[in-house]
Amino acid sequence: MADTLANHIGGADRPSASGETMELVDPATGEVHGHAPRSGRADTDAACAAASAAFSHWSATTPATRQRALLGIADALEAHADALVEAECRDTGKPAERFREDELPAIVDTVRFFAGAARTLPGAAAAEYTEGRTSLLRREPVGVCAQITPWNYPLMMAAWKFAPAIAAGNTTVLKPADTTPSSAVLLARIAAAHLPPGVLNVVCGDRDTGRALTAHRDVALIAVTGSVRAGQEIAAAAATGLKRLHLELGGNAPVIVHEDVDVEATAAALAEVAYYNAGQDCTAPSRLLVHERVYDAFLAAFAAAAAAPAYREAAFGPLNNANQLAAVEALLSRLPSHAEIVTGGKVLSRPGFFHPATVVAGVRQQDDIVQEETFAPVVTVQPFRTEEEALHLADDVRFGLAAGIWTTNHDRAMRATRALRTGIVWVNTHGTTVSEMPHGGVNHSGYGSDLSLAGLLDYTHPKHVML
Repeated sequence: MADTLANHIGGADRPSASGETMELVDPATGEVHGHAPRSGRADTDAACAAASAAFSHWSATTPATRQRALLGIADALEAHADALVEAECRDTGKPAERFREDELPAIVDTVRFFAGAARTLPGAAAAEYTEGRTSLLRREPVGVCAQITPWNYPLMMAAWKFAPAIAAGNTTVLKPADTTPSSAVLLARIAAAHLPPGVLNVVCGDRDTGRALTAHRDVALIAVTGSVRAGQEIAAAAATGLKRLHLELGGNAPVIVHEDVDVEATAAALAEVAYYNAGQDCTAPSRLLVHERVYDAFLAAFAAAAAAPAYREAAFGPLNNANQLAAVEALLSRLPSHAEIVTGGKVLSRPGFFHPATVVAGVRQQDDIVQEETFAPVVTVQPFRTEEEALHLADDVRFGLAAGIWTTNHDRAMRATRALRTGIVWVNTHGTTVSEMPHGGVNHSGYGSDLSLAGLLDYTHPKHVML
C-alpha cells in the first residue's frame, strides 16, 4: 500500500479536496510511516452524494444479490490477508501473527454471517387484524449510514459496521479513526470489485471530518464505536436532524471471582485476556472483584502473571498513540495514597508507546481508576465479602457493556447473569464474541447492537402495509 492514502468515494480513490493530509505514526516505533487525507466538508459531501446515488439501486437488489457480494468480499479479504495484516499492524503496532490468527478469521466470519443474514430478515406473518383488511410487515433499509470506527480494532470494527448495513440494503460512508485508516481504505478497495460504486465509501480525517459527516442532511443513521464524549457530542448533534443512532461507547468490565475457583488457573486466564491488545478493548476485564477468602492468593497469582517477561516487556503490543500513553501515565500518577501499584506502572524506555502490564490494589470504589475506563494494560483488584456486595461493586460505575463471573456454583452464576446490568456476561471465560450473538451495552456504554440478527435489524425500519 502506498505511503500516502486516498479516500475511497464512488468506487474510486480520491485525495482530499483541500490536499491536506495527516501524519500516520507507527505505535511500535513512534515514527511517521505515511499520510492520510484530512477530509473536509467537500469530501464528506462527495461521499454522501455517492452513497445517496447508489442507494436507490442497492436498496432494490435482492437479498441473494447482497449475499453474493458479501461472500465475494469475505473471500477477497482472505486472499488479501498479507496486505491487510501489514496495513493494520503498521497503524496499530499489533503483533502481526496475533492479528492474523485471532482477528482476521473473526472479521471474515462476520462478513460471511451477514451475507447469510441478508436472506433471513424476520417479519410478522400476514394476517387480518381488522375485518376485511390484511396487514403485513416489511423490513426496509434506512438509507445512507454514517459509520465511525475506533483505533483499537480498526478492521474488525469496520466489518461490524459495514457488513450489516450493506446486507440490509443500505449504503454507507465509513470514517476510520484518524490514527488507523489504512485497513479501512484497503477494505474499500477490495470491496469495490464486488459492490456497485457508492455503496461503500471511506473518508479519512479527524474529529472535524466526523462532525461534517454526521451532520450531513443525507445521513439517516449514525453508527459509532468510540468514547462516551464522542457519543454524547454526536447524539446532541444528531438530535437536530432526528437521525437514528447506534452507539457503542466503551466499558469498564468487572469480573467477580468467587472463593471456589482454581486460583492459579483463573488468574492466568484473566491475565491473558486483560492484557490482550494492550488492554485496549471495551470488554477487557479491568476491575477484578475477588472474594476476601482468596484475595491475597489471587492477587499474588495475578501479579505474578502480569510480571512475567512477555507482559513485563509488553509483548502484547503498544498503546495506539502518544495521547493514550500520556493519559495512562496521568491516571497512574494521580492514584490516591491508599492505592498500591503491585507490578508495572512505568512506561518502558524504548521507542514507541509501550506500557507494561500493571496491577493496582488497595483501591476504593470511588477512585478514578475504578470509575473510569482505562483502555490500557492496567487492572485493579478489589476484595469483597458477600455475593450481594460483589454485584453492587460490579454495577456501581456508569458503564454497562460487559461483565464476568468465575465460580463452580451454577446457581450463583445464574443469579449473577440476571443481576448484572450489562449487555454481555461471561461465566468462567471472558472476551469471546460470536457473530450470532449481539454485542452492545446499557447506560454510558450506549445502545444498539453490533453482530447478530439484532445488529442487522438496527439497520432497518419496519413498514406496516395494509391491503
